[in-house]
Amino acid sequence: MEGSLKDLSQYRFSCAKENLEAAKVLLQAGQFKSSVNRFYYAVFHGLRAVTALDKFDSSKHSGVIAYFNHTYVKEGIFDKSISKLVDTCYRLREKADYQDFFIVSREMAQEQLEKAEKILRMLEPYLNQKWETL
Repeated sequence: MEGSLKDLSQYRFSCAKENLEAAKVLLQAGQFKSSVNRFYYAVFHGLRAVTALDKFDSSKHSGVIAYFNHTYVKEGIFDKSISKLVDTCYRLREKADYQDFFIVSREMAQEQLEKAEKILRMLEPYLNQKWETL
């Protein structure tokens, strides 16, 4: 792997922000199901930006989420509320992507926007602090 852990973490967080912006465009275009997917991926890449600093990754989304919850939420680095936000984003994305005839409303998509933005706002100060020390 080329680059440092800092580079990887920063790259993943930039992917998170890019997904967030793409999701907003989809939301504005009325593509609610697709926006939910991109909002979730914004969150997921945000979490992976944090776990990259531990040299941790997983081939499963649930593995990344479980590691984040165990290492960062359980240890008090992040507030417990982030865990519930992540879980609801994950579950709605799974329904939207895999459940036939599942309808995502504008309101549901708007809630995902608010959750994704909140999660990234919670992660960013931690990441900025860590990047300064690397």
